[in-house]
Amino acid sequence: MSWRINIFLLLALVFCALTLVNTQYQERHLFIELERTRTEARQLEVEWSQLQLDQSNLGKHERIQAHASQDLNMVPVTPERTQYLTLTSK
Repeated sequence: MSWRINIFLLLALVFCALTLVNTQYQERHLFIELERTRTEARQLEVEWSQLQLDQSNLGKHERIQAHASQDLNMVPVTPERTQYLTLTSK
């Protein structure tokens, strides 16, 4: 009878040991995935900050003015160049 108990306890011990090994493996796998995700989040935060800086620079009035005058050959509106339309009654 005692050898049956010993075999049962041995099987329970082996099962617990295998469960422990499997749990540790899963924990390591999840930790690596967590670190990978954290690294990606840091990279995305840096990229987001850079994009916000670029957006603020692109929206500055001086840059828009320079682009309009240099690249698009636009000139400021003056009263001499302004044409006024009036409605005439029949």
